Formats: sequence, C-alpha cells, structure tokens
Amino acid sequence: MNLARTEVEAPEAAGPLAVDGRSARWASHRQQRRGELIKAARKAVHRLGPEASMDDLAAAAATSKSVFYRYFGDKAGLQYAVGEVVIASMQEAVLSAAEGATTPRQGLKNMVTAYLTMAATSPNVYAFVTQNSLDGTMSNSGSMGLPADLSHASGALGSFFHHIVAMVAAPMEGQLGGSAAPTARYWPTAAIGLVRTVGELWLADSSQNRPEAETLAEDITSWLFEGIHSHGALSATILSTPATPSVPERTAHR
Repeated sequence: MNLARTEVEAPEAAGPLAVDGRSARWASHRQQRRGELIKAARKAVHRLGPEASMDDLAAAAATSKSVFYRYFGDKAGLQYAVGEVVIASMQEAVLSAAEGATTPRQGLKNMVTAYLTMAATSPNVYAFVTQNSLDGTMSNSGSMGLPADLSHASGALGSFFHHIVAMVAAPMEGQLGGSAAPTARYWPTAAIGLVRTVGELWLADSSQNRPEAETLAEDITSWLFEGIHSHGALSATILSTPATPSVPERTAHR
C-alpha cells in the first residue's frame, strides 16, 4: 500500500493534520494570486472609476474575466474583497491618529480627519466598495442625495460603517465610563452617521470653496461635542429668525 500516494491524491481523507506540501504550496499560490488581483482591481478602479465593469478590471489586470469570477464569485465578491483591504487600511490610520490624543474631543477630531483623508485619497475606490453591485448605484444614495441609515446599506459592504462604529465605540466607552446615561451607547452610531453623511457630501462637492479635511473635521467635532451653538453667528441667526406660518393668515372680509 502506497500511503504517500494516497495522501497526495486525497489529503483530506487523512484529516487536517495530514496536509501535504503540494496542497500547502497550492493554497499559498492561490492566496498570493488573490492578493495580486485585489491590488490590480483597486488600481484600476482608482483610475477608471467605480462604474468599471468586470471586463475593464480584467483587462487592467491583464487576465480574463473568468479568473476574477473563479477567485471572487461575482462583482459583489470582488467589492467585498477590495473593501476588506480598504477597511484594514482605514482602521490602521484611524486608530493611529487617535493614539496621540490627550482628550476625547481631540481623539474624535483625529479619527474624523483620518477618515476624511483616507476617503479623499481615492473617492473612486471608496465609492466602489460602498456601492450597490446590482445596479451600480451608491448604496447610501437616498432621497435628496442623503445617505440611508447604517442598518439599511444595500451595497456589497453593508456592514462597512459598522466596523468604523465599533472602532469609535471602544475608546468612547472607556472615556464615558459607568457614569454615562444608558442612551450613551447610541452615540457612536449616531456620530458616525453624521460623519458619513457630511463626509460623502464633501467628497461629492466639486466647488472651489470645499474646505480642507482638517477644517471640516474640526467643524464636525464641534457639532458632535458642543452642538450647532458652537457656531455662534449661525445659531444666533437661526434662533432670531421668526418661524414662517405653515398656513397663511386670512383676513376676514365682511
């Protein structure tokens, strides 16, 4: 009985500890090739835009579309794979930015700045990993161009911002401690909802007066920590403007 030959032909039959060198090399090759395809797709999307087709991505990677389908299943699978890389990079940048902060407010500003900067580095890639793979539309595009809430994201990365929420929640819970109100646990999700809304509107803003990332991050932090009253002139204008009646007053004519 040639036991070595049997293990090569069907290594799974001998259990997980009997993985032979050939299988290990093949798994390593597949992992390396998968990484190369993800990198090529990300570069192609950065150059071609989020609406790039699988044919476009395959051509940019100098391979066939069937190869991408073999490794990722479909376009949604590719979006998710690219998104995992984007999330990992963003997580590293955001957490690193928060490490040097001495106050919760500074930590939040640093994280928001890092998020905006990362998204602005490649808006095309950001859009690609958050869009709906079925119709090519942004998963967060709702009425009036405002993002839908986090729990109803319809793209291939519907949980994309839930990763970011978790990243913000951990340090904030440590700062709030046991003295926080029970409703404080909602704050990270609400905060990231605001950051996401403003950030994506900012990315889509092509006007010449679009603020720098750090300037916008400071404003967002102020809105979250001090509220709209931190913008004195703006709040004074809002508070001093009389409300417009919903129904015009009628003058009786006799």
